Amino acid sequence: MKRFKNILCVLEPERSSVPVLERAIELANSNQGRLTVVSVVPHVTVGIGVSDGGPDLVDLQDAIVTIHRQKLDAFIAPFATRTKMDIKVLVGIPFLQIIHEVLRHHRDLVIKVPEQRDWLDRLFGSDDMHLLRKCPCPLWIIKPQAPKPCRVILAAVDVDDAYPRDEAAPVEGLNRQLLEMASALALAESAELHIIHVWEAPAESAMRNGAFMRTGQTEVDAYVQQIRRQRSACMESLMQSLKHSIGADALQYLRPTIHLLKGDACQQIPSLSQQIDADLVVMGTVARTGVSGLIMGNTAETILGQIQCSVLAVKPPGFSTPVKVDG
Repeated sequence: MKRFKNILCVLEPERSSVPVLERAIELANSNQGRLTVVSVVPHVTVGIGVSDGGPDLVDLQDAIVTIHRQKLDAFIAPFATRTKMDIKVLVGIPFLQIIHEVLRHHRDLVIKVPEQRDWLDRLFGSDDMHLLRKCPCPLWIIKPQAPKPCRVILAAVDVDDAYPRDEAAPVEGLNRQLLEMASALALAESAELHIIHVWEAPAESAMRNGAFMRTGQTEVDAYVQQIRRQRSACMESLMQSLKHSIGADALQYLRPTIHLLKGDACQQIPSLSQQIDADLVVMGTVARTGVSGLIMGNTAETILGQIQCSVLAVKPPGFSTPVKVDG
């Protein structure tokens, strides 16, 4: 994937981070890119026998950073000959420190292992969800047991043509990014590529139950088929754009399977990912651009809560993170 030139790999040396580090090294080498490996430790807070701001507290924080750096160095040592890596230990709230690192150094990909599963058995923890909502660059969260290379990749796109004019362009740009990334990975790893769009006919329910109007069955069916044809045409247009981007030969080689499914995206996307045994879902996680209060759509958050495979999350062009860097 040639678009990633400045990769940030977030590791936890005490956990199974080997697949993540190997993937980051491969990406850096194949793209002739820069790789920075970081780990994040918490701030030492005031406790019994430790004065606030005193030298004991500073020394304790330094000792924790030193120990963590030693563990990180030891973990990375077997991989050191494979590529050049910058190594850092950051201090603070993990998701904030990661986003600050992205903003300060213009990282174009964050790749990490998911947090420990919580008591609800969700794949993504609190910091992961913050990153999925707010990280301005693509975020690749890889399950420790994920196969390498990927065998099946699922890209979820939104070809709804009913967006307001000011939102249509970012959605189209996001769709192109998603398919270009998914295609590049599928080509590099000889993976199956599946593309899904889930659609609904907004007025179907009201038309069928007669609550607001009297419409015959034939008219309702015709309306639903019209919506499906519109979405199919939009998908074909998107595939033509992909053909122009990656080339006809590459698209012919990939032969992606298109899934144009009617229903609820929150149900259909996780369900299809399980049916095809997807190793990676590539999807957008933001509903709007440039608005800090609308970070992640409810649909995306619900889908992510059900997915059990690795995820490559992408923001649309113009996305503005609410996290700011002082100075």
